[in-house]
Amino acid sequence: MSDIPPAVPRYADPSTRIGRAFTPFREFTQTEVSGGILLFVATVIALVWANSPWGSTYNDLWHTTLTIDIGGYGLSKTLAHWINDGLMVIFFFVVGLEIKREVMVGELATRRQAALPIAAAAGGAIVPALIYVALNIGEGGIRGWGVPMATDIAFALGVMALLGDRIPLGLRVFVTALAIVDDLIAVLVIAIFYTEAVELAYLLAGAVILGLLIVVNRLDITRPLVYGVLGVLLWLAFVKSGVHATIAGVLLAMTIPARTVMNSKQFLQAADSAMADFHAACARNPDILSSHDQQAALQEIESAAELVQSPMQKFEHKLHPWTSFVIVPIFALANAGVAFGSDFFEVLVGPVSLGIIFGLILGKQLGITLVTWLMVRLGWTSLPEGVTMRHIHGASLLAGIGFTMSLFIGELAFLEADQREAAKVGILVASVIAGTVGFLLLRRLGNASTVTETEVDESDAVSVTEPPIWRNAES
Repeated sequence: MSDIPPAVPRYADPSTRIGRAFTPFREFTQTEVSGGILLFVATVIALVWANSPWGSTYNDLWHTTLTIDIGGYGLSKTLAHWINDGLMVIFFFVVGLEIKREVMVGELATRRQAALPIAAAAGGAIVPALIYVALNIGEGGIRGWGVPMATDIAFALGVMALLGDRIPLGLRVFVTALAIVDDLIAVLVIAIFYTEAVELAYLLAGAVILGLLIVVNRLDITRPLVYGVLGVLLWLAFVKSGVHATIAGVLLAMTIPARTVMNSKQFLQAADSAMADFHAACARNPDILSSHDQQAALQEIESAAELVQSPMQKFEHKLHPWTSFVIVPIFALANAGVAFGSDFFEVLVGPVSLGIIFGLILGKQLGITLVTWLMVRLGWTSLPEGVTMRHIHGASLLAGIGFTMSLFIGELAFLEADQREAAKVGILVASVIAGTVGFLLLRRLGNASTVTETEVDESDAVSVTEPPIWRNAES
């Protein structure tokens, strides 16, 4: 047996085209699953802390004012606002990178691939908002209509990971693409509907900085420091402009270059040449610590590996663990704490909480399932391989786990503390119900590859009459 460790993860088979195609997706999913666990732990800690005898220290901590002042110019915000308006910009930057990648080379790259998740995400956003409005029309909480529109990808994929191979891979891909489109819709809603009075001077300054970023991109400048400095200036301009600062993160992501200095063919040539040098050096001296030729060959490989990756890939790869394991859990810790007082039931049955609960649980089911069924029924697209409409229904329940983005929109939408607390109650209750019922439903269904032909209903049969949109990855 060879002592050389495998070059790829064990779950990705490099001998098949489908294995190579889905290796990045599997790695991405594993990161999301781990992040979902931390997100859950942070939420539990926030709830326990807020309802403990030391509950007052929870609010005191996050309302502590922190001022950064340089030469008389600075910002003064509470710790919670620094997290929501500062750290979360990095989260939205990564979201922007994911959206850009999916549009360029992922599941949203072609019209046919993009049609199903875009339509499903739109249905899953519009119907919950309408349900919320119906329950809050004429009420003070009407501004919260955007809260039940969002899906939390970390929690949704975390629940799906618990199901293992009981569900088809195509369903995971569908939910991931849907959640990314859902994030884009949420970003647009924040930018358009939850922006207060705008300071035109600062907004103009932000537009100038954005223009500089586009010029830097067109000049093929790839140094992260350049984008980092201009990105901070863009964020400051948006903070002062009145447009929510997190939009700066998404706009910055759109300007990060996706081009590479070295193409794949050039990389293979450089890597092959360096590996040949490395093998020759091994024959002369097997000790890598004392072999300058081996070290030089390794440095050539490292340099080539850097040049074949685009700045967009590098930023996403380096920042994704930080957002999943640090930023989003800190956000949950600062925002998920709800003190369950004696009026909990009264808050739960209030219009704000009920609008969010029914919007996330019922609205997501109706919007995603019905739109998907209609798209397939009309022959405009087809279901992913191995996926039935029953799977889509189960996934639509998991999409009712709103959490991170819902909490974020809730902080922007509600000006009164009691409304924010009611929104948190609705989000937590809906997410627990949606996640639990969705898990049980998908667990009962299992993988569609084990379903017999007699178990496939008429709507599912539509997806068998023509090649599913992801089947081409294997051909």
